[in-house]
Amino acid sequence: MMRGVQRSALFCALLGSILFVQACPAQELLELRYAQTASTWRSIFSLPMRIADKEGFYAANGLDFKMVQIVGGAETSLVALEEGQADVAHVATSFLITAALRGADTVAIIAEFNNPIYSLVAKPWYKTIEELKGRRVAMADMSGSVSLATLALFEKHGLTKDDLDINVIEGTPGRFQCLMRGDCDAAPLGQPQDFHALRQGFRLLGATNDAVPDFVYTVTAARRSWAVEHKEALARYVRAMRDSFRFIRDPQNRSRIAVLMKEWWGSSEETAFATLDLFFQPEKNVLPFEGEINLKGVEQVIRFLKDGGVVTGPIPSAETFVDLQYLQAGLARGDK
Repeated sequence: MMRGVQRSALFCALLGSILFVQACPAQELLELRYAQTASTWRSIFSLPMRIADKEGFYAANGLDFKMVQIVGGAETSLVALEEGQADVAHVATSFLITAALRGADTVAIIAEFNNPIYSLVAKPWYKTIEELKGRRVAMADMSGSVSLATLALFEKHGLTKDDLDINVIEGTPGRFQCLMRGDCDAAPLGQPQDFHALRQGFRLLGATNDAVPDFVYTVTAARRSWAVEHKEALARYVRAMRDSFRFIRDPQNRSRIAVLMKEWWGSSEETAFATLDLFFQPEKNVLPFEGEINLKGVEQVIRFLKDGGVVTGPIPSAETFVDLQYLQAGLARGDK
């Protein structure tokens, strides 16, 4: 009798489970195509997106995430958006602003990196920034915030761009190789390549975050016309990126991140931990906490562009280049 009761109870439980699954089907995955340049993919600035993908945060939040790697310089991701090759893209805030001023239908959705730490690394016999006068320096696009911040560092030491022999090379990996070949005397490098260079005997002369105020370095951008038709996909993307930022910031995940940095960029465990310590010990506001966009940080990029002569005349407020509704909608739903 007891066995019969047990079998009956088990049958009812299984039937209930089947009915529940049928009444609550799995969340349909929404496709999201994300554009990023190859040079960014090989640097620390792809970390939030790589973590979200590797740790399953995109899928867990209902996204069929597809990476679209773009060949070319910093503004090619914007071209990918305009031509419909991607839905969202990794874009430097400075390029987003200048493109919008030219009439591009693009807007920032979330922040990816706030205050980048670019190390000015030189051949070992240079001991001061002043000694680089007349020397060949590899720089990023001269209208971008990396170069504008690096020039601010030079100006702090009495040098202008006219005092330098500038060689424009997009992406930290390319500038790192210029140093390794001996073709450049110095270059601003992001992580982990700056640590790689220092361990090979090159000299650290300064860092950009010592010369400029806080600013929003890179964002995820989308075309406004596309975004209004795909609010749900963007809300899911916001939550996936929130999960990624939280994962990166959690000290308990440092060893896991170190393993992944070795897999992706050949970083030693020592370099991986040094990179994370650089960001978080003490807190330098390099990464957002949940993808939030600091409007004052966007305003600082606008000042960079005006002070550097990249744009002239009046520029609209920071709110013109940002649409916070998608960030707010995604975060308002709380944790999964």
